[in-house]
Amino acid sequence: MPMYMDIHRDVEGLTAEAAASAHRQDLETQAKHGVQYHRYWYNEDSGQVFCLVEAPSKEAAAAVHREAHGLVADEIVEVNEGS
Repeated sequence: MPMYMDIHRDVEGLTAEAAASAHRQDLETQAKHGVQYHRYWYNEDSGQVFCLVEAPSKEAAAAVHREAHGLVADEIVEVNEGS
């Protein structure tokens, strides 16, 4: 299954707690869409969040965010893992 990095920019009021809560909501919702969110990274100062997700499509990955908490990514890029 393809891997994607999704990018959220300018997330207003971003905190460690908010990022963790959104990730938990993704994990609770992901199975409905055949998706697996693996990890996330965030930067409170810039308001950016990056999520690594395994999904059948970009649309499926976006559907999880939309349903879980409404914070849809600004960009979703297919990635390949290096060694």
